[in-house]
Amino acid sequence: MTPFDYLASARRTISIESEAVTQCLLQLDDQFSRACELILSAQGRVIVTGMGKSGHIGRKIAATLASTGTPAFFVHPGEASHGDLGMITHSDVVVALSNSGESAEIVTIIPSIKRVGARLIAMTGNIESFLAKSGDALLNCSVPQEACSLNLAPTSSTTVQLVMGDALAIALMEAKGFSAEDFAFSHPGGSLGKRLLLTVGSIMHTGEALPIVADTTPLRDVLVTMTEKKLGLAIVVGQDHTFTGVFTDGDLRRVLDQPENPLTRPIKDIIKGGGTAISDTQLAAEALYIMEQKKITNLIILNDDKTPRGVIHLHDLLQAGIA
Repeated sequence: MTPFDYLASARRTISIESEAVTQCLLQLDDQFSRACELILSAQGRVIVTGMGKSGHIGRKIAATLASTGTPAFFVHPGEASHGDLGMITHSDVVVALSNSGESAEIVTIIPSIKRVGARLIAMTGNIESFLAKSGDALLNCSVPQEACSLNLAPTSSTTVQLVMGDALAIALMEAKGFSAEDFAFSHPGGSLGKRLLLTVGSIMHTGEALPIVADTTPLRDVLVTMTEKKLGLAIVVGQDHTFTGVFTDGDLRRVLDQPENPLTRPIKDIIKGGGTAISDTQLAAEALYIMEQKKITNLIILNDDKTPRGVIHLHDLLQAGIA
């Protein structure tokens, strides 16, 4: 069996598709702006449709639009002609994908799209096709050749469709001023959503869970409190209940290395003050950043009068999926 050069094949495919994307960039024109303006001015949603491989790309484009602030969904053109056209209203914009521009399922539903009054954006590789000539805006996705050695399998053409769809989604996102916080609201279950939405106040320990001790408390009693609360630290307060510092498991190891017995000493004679405070409205991701920078495992949350309100531990961030 003659050895096959897999790497040469891969390089050829990537090179052809890269050239196709470069050509897409060069042939971009005012029709792209027209497509964006149609969508931005529409009162309804974006309906994406496409058959076969174009349909797979269309589903991805619809998902990208929806997640970047442009309400969109995918309608299969075959199902559209059997009732799903009822999903399209005069307030909507339809983005139809077909490399040939003559896909029977797409051509069949174009008159109905026009009749209902929806605007049509044609995304095709054939600018002389029925789809291209029917569109209110034309996104030219023509390519010199498919990466398939037979020039048959949709490869370069679908790559260009995908790139064009991404360009459309990002242009609309930027035009709307869509922010990272907006993105997070549509991705609340993902790690990005957690980083942009979860606040310290949502996961901090409060009330009876706080290991608060007076600064006159002997170290041995402080250790009892630390053991009971299981947070690896004690929050030390003065006579007016204001925060004066923390005592951690790491501090304990350092104290026990000293020659004198520290267990009967009041905690105020042992701690060196310190402890880092943070607002409960700050993002949990900010808390993680502070811990990493300061090489600490906990942060104190204070009220306006400097009394302890809560505490957040590195383990809390791990459990919340932030770290």
